[in-house]
Amino acid sequence: MSPISPLSSLCREFINHFGEMGSRWGINRTVGQIYALLFVSQAPLNADDIGDALGFSRSNVSMGLKELQAWRLVRLRHLPGDRREYFDAPEDVWEIFRVLATERRRREIEPTLSMLRSALLVTPDNEAERHAQTRMREMHDLIERLMSWFDEIQKLQPETAIRLMDLGSKVTKVLEMKDALTGRSRARKASDRPADGTTD
Repeated sequence: MSPISPLSSLCREFINHFGEMGSRWGINRTVGQIYALLFVSQAPLNADDIGDALGFSRSNVSMGLKELQAWRLVRLRHLPGDRREYFDAPEDVWEIFRVLATERRRREIEPTLSMLRSALLVTPDNEAERHAQTRMREMHDLIERLMSWFDEIQKLQPETAIRLMDLGSKVTKVLEMKDALTGRSRARKASDRPADGTTD
């Protein structure tokens, strides 16, 4: 797709969908559509290209690009002989996922962890507060475990991570089989016990 070509129905559907989903993820609809356009474009686009393709004003495009740059989801380019600024999306889909996940962690998860850590340092005054703090500790520990897992995944090469994800479904099946076999084994042992509960 060249920057001056009309958008195909396929690209338009993708771009519109991203705009709708972006609003659900807390991202402006315009920003989502700009990102989707850059993602499917064969070449870097400047603000005029983006505005013409999507029917957005120059000011809306500029604000959208600034937000995407803050999220590190687009890259600024300069083309030889052209003083205008061009933008594109990283080609590696795995890298896009890592950047997006890292930014969401920084903006959303880490503030929650910080609040929970502070809450766990407070000495509860009564049973209700002790119960609440116990629940908060459960949430804190789960998030910490997930973030530790996420840190390990971040270190992997894309090929290794994909193999691990493929392996994950197989591991789940093995664990489900183990649980099923263990359950049957426990049921068999229970049925072998005498009715009075005594053992040999």
